[in-house]
Amino acid sequence: MNSDRIRLLLLVFLLLGLPVITTAQSRRVPQATPTPPKEDDTERVETEEIKLNVVAFDDNGNFVRDVKVPDLVITENNILHQPSSVRRIPANVLIVLDTGGEQRRVKNLDQTRRTARALVTALNDGDSIAIMQYSDTAEIVGEWMTDKAEVSKTIGRTNFGHSSVFASALDLARDFLSKNALENKHVVLISDGTDTMSGDAAKKQAIQRLVATDISVHVISYSRMEVADIAPRTKAVTNSAPPQAMPPEVAGGLPNGVRDVATAPKAKSINLDRKQLRSLRSRKSDLQNSERQLDALADSTNGTAVNPETFDEMIAKTALIAKMIDASYAVTYIPKVPLANGTPSERNIQVTSRRPGLIVEARRKVAVNSAK
Repeated sequence: MNSDRIRLLLLVFLLLGLPVITTAQSRRVPQATPTPPKEDDTERVETEEIKLNVVAFDDNGNFVRDVKVPDLVITENNILHQPSSVRRIPANVLIVLDTGGEQRRVKNLDQTRRTARALVTALNDGDSIAIMQYSDTAEIVGEWMTDKAEVSKTIGRTNFGHSSVFASALDLARDFLSKNALENKHVVLISDGTDTMSGDAAKKQAIQRLVATDISVHVISYSRMEVADIAPRTKAVTNSAPPQAMPPEVAGGLPNGVRDVATAPKAKSINLDRKQLRSLRSRKSDLQNSERQLDALADSTNGTAVNPETFDEMIAKTALIAKMIDASYAVTYIPKVPLANGTPSERNIQVTSRRPGLIVEARRKVAVNSAK
């Protein structure tokens, strides 16, 4: 077939609209027809668990070891809830030692250490314990330990300072306990609750931040003993000794003769220094306000606050704090009004028992930030 005839046939094919077959084969790759997206019928619900510690005793004050989910009813702002879980796990206890304060009269490092060690002795052997101190700064002295002998050594490494950064100490305690996935968390404050570095507003904010967590706060307070000692000195004429020029820890390191003069009891005195009297009265008011704040902090976090009037009572009350810590269950529930809603700004939570003979104690105030 000559070339002219081939060109003629090609022209006929093109005019008739017939496909042209050449030596090079072409392939058409079939295209998948996209499947119409199915309508997503999954309901997405964002939930937030609230955790709290619940103390459980029987009628005789003995710890109840078999509390279950059906035994408890949770009320949040008068709305009933059922617990999601009820578990008994060892406690994580951060003991916070207040070792500072220029105006302290009763509070001293030796008594604070003794109180902390008495608490450690009273806690269950399986509990994890960490130690923090605060004076001029707040710092973790020893992280989680279960060996009580090692905890006692760590307490011995604490030291005193002149200032008292109470608000910073609360923030450090909150951050330390919140950085890991811990449950059944407790802070025990051995303190007078005053702050020589921050104002009252900073204290209130630090307390509110701690209340908004799932940490129970317990208090062994110096405030009442400090007030009893300072009250007579707020008057111009008093039988009490004037304020010491230095803390007892410093006076104790002086040579014998100088130490005796520094610590000797004084006779009736007349104080005409108005500036000092104002300072003493301000200190008394600060201590009384701090006692109220510490009591409210413990009450809002399902903790226990004690205000001893003697050193011996202070040591004895550590057994009560340890008992409350070791009678705790870790309880969780999902609020019916999500926290993300931002309202109300504060939720009052209480737990009651539906089981005969079971006495539970749990109360908590949860602060909720406004939705952004």
